[in-house]
Amino acid sequence: MVGKKTGKALLKEEGLERTDNRLEITSWPQVPTINQKNYYTDYLKRDDQMLVLRAQNEENRNRLMKAAKDKDRAMAQANRADVPPEEGAVEEDDEASGEEAEDQVDDFSGSKVIVIHPGSQNLRIGLASDALPKSIPMVIARRWPRCECEENGDEPRPRRPKTDDEAWGEPEELFGKEFAQQFTSMSAALKTRMRNNKRRVLPNSKDTVMNYNKRTPPEIISEHNDSSRAEWTELPPEPSAAPDYFIGNDAIRIPDFSTPRYRLFWPLQHGWYNERDYSTTQRVDDDIATILEDAIKNQLGLRSKREWSNYSCVFIVPDLYERRYVISAIELILREFGFSRLALMQESLAATFGAGYTSACVVDIGAQKTSICCVEEGMCVENSRVNLKYGGADVTETFVKMMLYDFFPYREINLNRRYDWLLAEELKRKFCTMNEANIGVQTYEFYLRAPAQETRRYGFKTFDEVMLAPMGLFNPSILDLRDKLQGRRKLIDRSYDLYDGCPNDPLSTAQISVYEALGYEPTKETASTSVEVNGEKNVNGSNPAPASSRQQPEKMVNGNSEHAGGSSPPSSPSPGRSPGRSPVPESTDTPQPTAAPANQISAAAPPHDPNADKIVQAEERDQILPAIPLDQAILTSITNGSQADEKKTRDFLGGIMVVGGGGQIPGFHTFLEERLKESRPGFAKDIMIGTPPRELDPQVVVWKGGSVFAKLRVANECWINQLEYDRLSTRVLLYRCLWLW
Repeated sequence: MVGKKTGKALLKEEGLERTDNRLEITSWPQVPTINQKNYYTDYLKRDDQMLVLRAQNEENRNRLMKAAKDKDRAMAQANRADVPPEEGAVEEDDEASGEEAEDQVDDFSGSKVIVIHPGSQNLRIGLASDALPKSIPMVIARRWPRCECEENGDEPRPRRPKTDDEAWGEPEELFGKEFAQQFTSMSAALKTRMRNNKRRVLPNSKDTVMNYNKRTPPEIISEHNDSSRAEWTELPPEPSAAPDYFIGNDAIRIPDFSTPRYRLFWPLQHGWYNERDYSTTQRVDDDIATILEDAIKNQLGLRSKREWSNYSCVFIVPDLYERRYVISAIELILREFGFSRLALMQESLAATFGAGYTSACVVDIGAQKTSICCVEEGMCVENSRVNLKYGGADVTETFVKMMLYDFFPYREINLNRRYDWLLAEELKRKFCTMNEANIGVQTYEFYLRAPAQETRRYGFKTFDEVMLAPMGLFNPSILDLRDKLQGRRKLIDRSYDLYDGCPNDPLSTAQISVYEALGYEPTKETASTSVEVNGEKNVNGSNPAPASSRQQPEKMVNGNSEHAGGSSPPSSPSPGRSPGRSPVPESTDTPQPTAAPANQISAAAPPHDPNADKIVQAEERDQILPAIPLDQAILTSITNGSQADEKKTRDFLGGIMVVGGGGQIPGFHTFLEERLKESRPGFAKDIMIGTPPRELDPQVVVWKGGSVFAKLRVANECWINQLEYDRLSTRVLLYRCLWLW
């Protein structure tokens, strides 16, 4: 009897038996699935996995090894003091120790570190071992068909209608009724203030000044009798042999109507790129590179670029910088100039380093911009940064306008002409004051020295314009700020985030408060979205906050739900209930609202894009020129920086430090202190305006702070070398900057 076959035997007979030859289906490695309940990774969680931190640790290790070897060598030499070594060994040891000592001295003295602080009007550059920097004008003169005074139809600056040289028109006709009204009101307010302070004011002072200036002709002085005649840049007799450009003081001293013509270009204006006078971005970058290269070669004596690879650089950037400007500076210094390493530092932080302050409210009044920032324990308070677009150059122009209003004898003054601009700066530096004791009818004189002309001596009288012009910093409406936004974003667009496409230039809540004080009001769509400030998101919810609750937006940015008044923001109403209304009675007679179908809702309301709203907000801010009174801007910065902490507020108010050339007017600190005390009488005892110690020039305090920083050991954590930047690009700034990039 034949037994029953199993299924396996049947499959074998039919050829369907499964055989396993232990061959993989594919040669690709098979990754097992991750247990979702328990998995862990250490990717980018250790310092040795990051190039920047790993390189820093290796550098520290090499430094310790070098110190240990030096110590062992010193001990060995001490033990062998009694045994006379061989002559060759002595020479080798002396050379090695001499080289190591020289390197160590260079590291701590700063003789191999170049500190660069570019500004809108002046460039300050020097070695960190120098006591003071070299200051040169941040300008380049290039061959051009016309000079700057021949452009725009020969329109003078300050703008005014052209009149007959022999006829004196009415003062109101020069600059319009608006300027005349503001000038008159400021003059009347100053007279009232002086009378309240028991100071004598003559009733006919204005008439005395005008009558004297009208009937005082100039005196001609021949060239051989002028002992202080100006030196102008000489050009070769052949126009074809003239150089293509001049830089610094040589550029300013070129005669306006020279052959060939030269035009002045200032690559940085108002703390921004100068997009109005340039046609391409490449030309702006080329001019900045040319000016810096010429300064390094001629001012520092480093003629050969081969030497630059042995030097490091500390580059000082504004507090509220533009990312494209910083990236361009890094590319220029590391790649084009070939410096070995670079460190970045903010202006306000550098000012505290230069003055030796640990905490302060730094007010930097430059030629064309004013920046304010609170510094606490060696760190800039991000939400306190304020940038205003006026400075000492605007005071100069306003001073000239006020003198012309009082029939200034040199009526042809035109700030577009180079010698007139130098004259106006000299007049402001000599005669402007903010001491009420010096206000009165004063008689002065000045010398007009123009190329290819005889020297003329003018006598004139002044009254209150010497004080009213600097007071324009506290009343910006009298300053001429019309053309400062001209050409903005014409060449260089703002920086955008790589992932979400939103503008990522730094913005502080204090700067937003400045915009709001000037009428900036986000639209309903933009107000309902999240606003990112310094990398932190401020979520406003579905309902925009009222205007009163946005006076102190730093409360929401820092994660605090309290508003400026200490109350919590209004919560969003629930979909089925509205605040202030009674609930709907439950009755069959009351019609109930029916929900619309989902397809109708989506068709009526398209999906909202918050990123587009952020771009719209940035475009709206670009159309507003930030310019508010200086005392108001200082209080706004301190309010946002202290975050309603009374102790911090008192510390910042008691440590206000004014730096920059715009604050060197006599009596400016006292006047500013009085204005702040009038605005905050509760803190009157704490308010104090400080000056840089050791009689240091306020214009070079920021540069001096950069030189001090370069000599500290903490600077070793901020150096960016070429290898790190080539591999990580701007990501290296996340680890090497003293602030949140």
